[in-house]
Amino acid sequence: MKRLYFLFSSKEILFRAAVTQALERDLTAVEHVLADPSRPLPERLVEALDQWTGRHIGPLTRDVAAVIEDNPDLLGEIAETTPRRFEELITEAIAVESGQDAAPLVAQTMISASIGLKHQAAPREFYLERLEVAIDLLVR
Repeated sequence: MKRLYFLFSSKEILFRAAVTQALERDLTAVEHVLADPSRPLPERLVEALDQWTGRHIGPLTRDVAAVIEDNPDLLGEIAETTPRRFEELITEAIAVESGQDAAPLVAQTMISASIGLKHQAAPREFYLERLEVAIDLLVR
């Protein structure tokens, strides 16, 4: 572990690099899920939102989220660019089936519902069940 610290000039830079890598990996997974036209849109949206938000349900991830919330400058611009890119991906997927006009508001509402459910859901299964209902209502 000490060798890892030698690669970075500070713990903050190490933390930023680790979070950046995780967020970029998540975005790549979301892109892959949403690009699969053989699956119904609601199914792809549930998986994409679960990848972005749902897999971060649990005590350890709450601790990491608290560190980030208490230190907003810790991550730099990645804290703004990756959520924006995620929203663009969701919006683009919805626009293909629902049209460009409605897509931004529907995407933003889905993301808000997903974040709200994350804070309500103790088990991930609860989050997924509720998320499926929300998405079903929003893509009708």
